Amino acid sequence: MANITSDQEDLTNLEAERRRKLEALKALNIDPYPYSFKRTHLCGDLQEKYKDLASDTRTTDEVVIAGRVHNQRNDWMFVDLHDISGRIQVFSDAKTRSDHLQTLLPLLDKGDHIGVRGTVRRTPRGELTVDIIEVTVLSKTLLPLPEIIEGKQRRLGIADVETRYRQRYLDLIVNPKSRENLQKRAIMVREIRNFLDEKNFLEIETPILNTEAGGAAARPFTTHHNALDLDLYLRIATELHLKRLAVGGFERVYEIGRIFRNEGISIKHNPEFTSIEVYWAYTDVYEMMDLTEDLVRTVAKKVNDSEAVSYQGTEIDFSKPFRKVTMQDLVFEYTGQTLTGKALNEAFEEHCEAKLIQPTFVYDYPIEISPLAKKHRTKEGFVERFELFIFGRETANAFSELTDPLDQKERFLAQLKEREAGDDEAHVFDEDFVKALEYGLPPTSGMGLGIDRLAMILTDSASIRDVIAFPTMKPL
Repeated sequence: MANITSDQEDLTNLEAERRRKLEALKALNIDPYPYSFKRTHLCGDLQEKYKDLASDTRTTDEVVIAGRVHNQRNDWMFVDLHDISGRIQVFSDAKTRSDHLQTLLPLLDKGDHIGVRGTVRRTPRGELTVDIIEVTVLSKTLLPLPEIIEGKQRRLGIADVETRYRQRYLDLIVNPKSRENLQKRAIMVREIRNFLDEKNFLEIETPILNTEAGGAAARPFTTHHNALDLDLYLRIATELHLKRLAVGGFERVYEIGRIFRNEGISIKHNPEFTSIEVYWAYTDVYEMMDLTEDLVRTVAKKVNDSEAVSYQGTEIDFSKPFRKVTMQDLVFEYTGQTLTGKALNEAFEEHCEAKLIQPTFVYDYPIEISPLAKKHRTKEGFVERFELFIFGRETANAFSELTDPLDQKERFLAQLKEREAGDDEAHVFDEDFVKALEYGLPPTSGMGLGIDRLAMILTDSASIRDVIAFPTMKPL
């Protein structure tokens, strides 16, 4: 075990200097870590409230703000203060400030949290500013914030991408785009809930720990329950439990939840991610297609105030009707071949998928790769299923759900044979789910949508790690 010490000699010069300032604050009977602080405004609120205040104009309006020091200039005369809403400049004239401020301000550092009471003005150069009356130390930082050196200039930032993901808290401090991504993601999730709630869907939570890992073709994570001496699996989908709820009478039900798949990591994949699954009784996949298009278009507009977004230099237009094309027609369009079964899906993945930049519904999938979907009502060998592709990536997946328990049992048995032949991603046989179907699942459509992938599009993020607060990382 490594030795852990707080001795001054083990600290860098910058860290030692911050520790010295911490002790100096305490010597002044200043608590560097108080319990609370009352503020009257956020920085962004002030920017909005005083947006029409003319340059070189003073007010007598007294405000109280709080945030983190990002920069200081001219011996703490000018300070850039940041909170969740944005930035504002605070000012203290070195020639006229009180003795207390003369002593206190030099004991501050970049990164410290402070509270400021002061009056509002706009400088002759047009900068909205709070003139300091009083400063309260709210949290003394003991480690310096990371900086990027560009020529003779230094600015807060992280050059190493790995550090951004491993120490996300630092990334959020110095990178406004990272905060914006997570804020937009939160808005996106909220608006998805609002959209479905307004249509009388009900959100119900289902188990994360399962005795069978079903509902998708994926490798599960395994854990163990000590008291029951039972191996359990982290869920790879919410599908089978939500359909059990539909059997139980919930006609419009959904869940936004974490999913865990023991698979690779890439810019499009994280082992734990968030999905939403929606089940709607007495409808089919074509009605679900309309609902999905409406949902995605509505949420895109709510998040970005526009039905068109720029993603990695390409405009994605959600305002136009989404293209709808069968997998077979799409493969023929790009290859000139008419295929079926798994060969059709393989040709689609190889030749077509990456070319689907604008929102596109691909429908009518081979039955071999869709063990939970209802057989197509007119096409032998196919099921009623669609996937929504945006920028060449699967974003949503939907079925006319398989409601025939005897058909479902046969599909599970076929999957079991593939599993015994070495396909460890084939579906397991879920006997209880078949029993649930035997009690009657009404005609139902179901849809699953990847929250992270949609967030990538709506935040213009190249990697899924940019929209997950704490992505999975291999330890150093």
